[in-house]
Amino acid sequence: MIQADGLALMRGGKQLLQNSDFTIFPGHRVGLVGANGSGKSSLFALLRGELKEDAGTIQVPAGWQIASVAQETPALDTSALNYVISGDQEYTALTQSLADAEQANDGQAIARIHGQIDAIGGYQIEARAASLLSGLGFSQAQLSQPVSAFSGGWRMRLNLAQALIARSDLLLLDEPTNHLDLDAIYWLENWLLRYPGTLVLISHDRDFLDAVVTHTIHIERQQTQCYSGNYTSFQRQRSEKLAQQRQTYEKEQAQRAHLQKFVDRFKAQATKAKQAQSRVKALEKLTASAPIEDAAPFVFEFREPGKLPNPLMEMEKLRAGYGDTTILENIHLNLVPGSRIGLLGHNGAGKSTLMKLLAGELKPLAGERRVSAGLEIGYFAQHQLETLHPEESPMTHIQRLDPQATEQSLRDYLGSFGFHGDVVYDPTGPFSGGEKARLVLALVVYQRPNLLLLDEPTNHLDLDIREALMRALQSFTGAMVIVSHDRHFLRATVDDFYLVANQSVQAFDGSLEDYQRWVEDERAQQKAVDKEAQLTSNGGKTESTKANKKEQRQAAADKRKQLKPVTDKVKAAEKRIQQAEQALAQLHDKLSDSELYEAARKDELTRLLQEQAQYQTQLDEAEAIWLEQSEILQALQSED
Repeated sequence: MIQADGLALMRGGKQLLQNSDFTIFPGHRVGLVGANGSGKSSLFALLRGELKEDAGTIQVPAGWQIASVAQETPALDTSALNYVISGDQEYTALTQSLADAEQANDGQAIARIHGQIDAIGGYQIEARAASLLSGLGFSQAQLSQPVSAFSGGWRMRLNLAQALIARSDLLLLDEPTNHLDLDAIYWLENWLLRYPGTLVLISHDRDFLDAVVTHTIHIERQQTQCYSGNYTSFQRQRSEKLAQQRQTYEKEQAQRAHLQKFVDRFKAQATKAKQAQSRVKALEKLTASAPIEDAAPFVFEFREPGKLPNPLMEMEKLRAGYGDTTILENIHLNLVPGSRIGLLGHNGAGKSTLMKLLAGELKPLAGERRVSAGLEIGYFAQHQLETLHPEESPMTHIQRLDPQATEQSLRDYLGSFGFHGDVVYDPTGPFSGGEKARLVLALVVYQRPNLLLLDEPTNHLDLDIREALMRALQSFTGAMVIVSHDRHFLRATVDDFYLVANQSVQAFDGSLEDYQRWVEDERAQQKAVDKEAQLTSNGGKTESTKANKKEQRQAAADKRKQLKPVTDKVKAAEKRIQQAEQALAQLHDKLSDSELYEAARKDELTRLLQEQAQYQTQLDEAEAIWLEQSEILQALQSED
């Protein structure tokens, strides 16, 4: 197990951890959460042995193999497949030893090494690597392409696959979903649920944390606090703990005030001097608790648009692409105030192309894009971060938008996005990705748009700013189109989904869970197509493409019918979980009332605590059923 005792850690003169204790047992899947800059990534470096603790101890079993995702990928000529295989260092070392033995013509060593390679499954390693790459969105043709042919985001996927293929006892994943689309995230969740080792995960994706982790370690005010359960369970437990601490503090303050009032009133009277002195001693013995102060939340809102024309934009028979290459065609889209659209689809299907078309950054190859007078577009995309002037401060950037605004009003506005004090005058060049994303978001919000186009807005944003953005979007009166891999964010902000697939944009009549099933069906069909292609390339006989596709559709339909009883049980368990969580949240609000703990309301308190225990039991039972049925569903889906 991993054991930290009295751990202290500093980085660049900043105290990140002090006097922290935690234990991670083998097989636990731990979510490491906390604000940006709280020390999560530094703790990873400590676990990897790249940093040394400043005080206390942290012990990782000496024989454990640790795997983590490399942050940089050189532009290599090595194929994607071989690059991933190189992540299995044991296999790589054995193949080098085999080459040396063959060079020396040492038959005995050659036989021994072949046995060792077979024992670790080395002769299946190409299939393992191909399976990992397929799950992360790589096509069969891309497996043989050199690493240098891929963009930065796809190289990060290669690094992730390289970490997953290693036989590790401890897997450290720092924001693994940042460069993934929903398809790959669904696959990664399932893979991590089968991972036999110990996992420590940093992520700002609530649904991903809820699906994967079994325990949570929260870093706050340089301390670590351990919780059993996923992220939602952690939030509930932490809220209850804070409420109890706040009540303890308030009771203590009331007791102090009562004692002090007696002392102040009677300390000058000889007849009461003895009693007053005893009250002074009682005050001295009373434990001094610190006031409970939550971290200041991000709070901002979209200012009311100057105009709300209806419709804002219309698209008729649009065709989009680059040069002679068509990406999307026959697009029909009508955006009106109140439209809340989320775009779904495979990576590379054309979601970002559609967003650029909506923003006017890309001209249509055919068709008509009509915009109303008074349209104001607020466009957030990852490339927008590069439009910041690195030598200029946040204050300079926002003053350019509104030269007449007072400096104090702009400081207050930037403060709502987490830019406090003299930071507003610092150059943006050294800012982290999260800080740059917050600044671009602040600039978008300030311009009072009536059409918001948000392309992966949550990348680099921590959980607090994501929650603030969700709250602001819920009261936004204009139209919005969102691309995001954060399912919690989509559920909270979007009313309608559109599927971008097969060069078309069509309304998707279903939920994110339905989309997940669509992805799995597509993956199964693609797997069958790849097998067919392999048979063809090997000279095997195949039926016509048309007949094959019909068989695939029939097989997919039969598969869905087979899975329906299990999926129904999963959905029922999800509904029970949601109902229990809602009931617990309402009970938590009631239990947070300090007056409830007065003697006169003892019976009411007892009843609420009994209800809380009942709903917690229901939640635990529903979660157990969901986990069991999900594993059955996963096993059925993995069958050929």
